[in-house]
Amino acid sequence: MSYRQETITSRSNAWLKQLRQVAARGTTTADGFALAESPHLLQEAIRSEVRIQRVFASERVQESVGAAMPPHRQVPLHPVADRLFQDLATTTRNQGVLALVQLRNWDAATVLSGLTVVLDGVQDPGNAGTIARTAEAFGASGIVFLKGSAAPTNPKALRASAGSLFRVPFLHKLGAAEFLALAQQHGKTVLAATTGQGLALAEADLSANAAIVIGSETHGVSPLLLAAATPVAIPTQSVESLNAAIAAAIVLYESARRAQLP
Repeated sequence: MSYRQETITSRSNAWLKQLRQVAARGTTTADGFALAESPHLLQEAIRSEVRIQRVFASERVQESVGAAMPPHRQVPLHPVADRLFQDLATTTRNQGVLALVQLRNWDAATVLSGLTVVLDGVQDPGNAGTIARTAEAFGASGIVFLKGSAAPTNPKALRASAGSLFRVPFLHKLGAAEFLALAQQHGKTVLAATTGQGLALAEADLSANAAIVIGSETHGVSPLLLAAATPVAIPTQSVESLNAAIAAAIVLYESARRAQLP
């Protein structure tokens, strides 16, 4: 059930200022709520039962947004004048819906309970979100966003994940050394995806014991992690490197394919 508020008609409204700051910085509000944009992400947040602090809808879609809220969810709905809403949107084609949502806190044991994806300097939030979507699709237990990677709460990462970041367990803001200590504690074999020399992907252990590191779009896996990991080569022809999201998808698909073999 949504509680309709008065229509916001001033650009200086305190809520609108906060939304613009979150969108511009790619962060959360001071109290830890992330910006989820689009009717689809709102529905995914409802389906995933994450906490929704409040919803903002342009006047043209406010009725349909209010009707879509389930009766047991008591969420304030703020209609926003259509002329103001475009300033809030982070996409060229604005769909008239923004929600402030709180992603779950996950423990390390859950994140590392199976094949784990580790993002090492993956700065593009679109890539990070796409990897989260792929991780859910192919059954990874979780994702570790190391320091220097895009945040899972970044609005663009949330949008690219299409709702998967509401459900896939993750840890973030860990340093490389901190992650390696956790990996050792939980008995993980650390692998590093490369397109150069390394163990052939077909021979790599991609079982629940593995943590696969995906390096940055520019520099690849960092030296500290590369020294501690087993390099795994993704075979390519005529190209030196792969997009981070594509590299992750290849490894995750291969792991899922093996798990389905008799």
